[in-house]
Amino acid sequence: MAIDFIIDYDCIPKQTLGTEGILERLKGEERAQAIIAMFRKNGDERPPSEMGFEFTRSTPEGEKEIKLIVVQDLLDAAAELKPLEHHCIGCPANRTGKPFGCMGFVQYPVSARGEAWLLNQLPVPDDALVWLLLKQGVEEFKYDGSSLAPMRQAGDEYFEVRGMLSRRLGEFRITNDQVFEMLFLLGHIQPPHAGVVLLFFNAISRELNADQIMKISRAPQDAASRFPFQHKPAPDDDRTISEFKGFLHALYIAWSLNVRLLLDV
Repeated sequence: MAIDFIIDYDCIPKQTLGTEGILERLKGEERAQAIIAMFRKNGDERPPSEMGFEFTRSTPEGEKEIKLIVVQDLLDAAAELKPLEHHCIGCPANRTGKPFGCMGFVQYPVSARGEAWLLNQLPVPDDALVWLLLKQGVEEFKYDGSSLAPMRQAGDEYFEVRGMLSRRLGEFRITNDQVFEMLFLLGHIQPPHAGVVLLFFNAISRELNADQIMKISRAPQDAASRFPFQHKPAPDDDRTISEFKGFLHALYIAWSLNVRLLLDV
């Protein structure tokens, strides 16, 4: 399970297979390779056409549906991506440099270090204008993190931390649940909101005057040179921190292209 994110940049692959179609094939290929590796590790040399596994999903009615998946079918579906891969070369939304690099994910369970890292990116009163925007946003939109309760209570399926982490930012305190809600549970992220989120999480420099901050909702054409992305990989990053940085980078690219970042949580 994972939080999927996609830079909503129109392209021939998306027009051909659809965003969901591409994502399903990428996930299917990854799942197929993992199953093949597991079979081989156990000394099973059968071809993928003879390998299968049960896939359980919840229906809209809340019932469990079990389906038998043949590994070769996943590989055959993924093969439909190959003729489209060349369209990704030079695409401005391809942040990874690999085929379909406009897509990424944050895997569950989210680590405690990852949640603490997000909290530590938030502005303090010394970052007066950005801090005030965050404080007003939390109060105005009533981010309380209550929607996270079912996920927190699901053991370690979604989060390592079952309880609450918090950080005091001057005269108010913010929790990990409020941060997660603000980032991932409000639907697809529109470009005007993306610019503010990038400021909140220190992904672009906060050394801006009031006029520049008010205009940050729409990226200038020279955004890459004027507002370089600040979160670089670090040797001590755990998996979640690395994937949060990837998420923020995808949000940065979407903002710079003036398109949405699609989320599937």
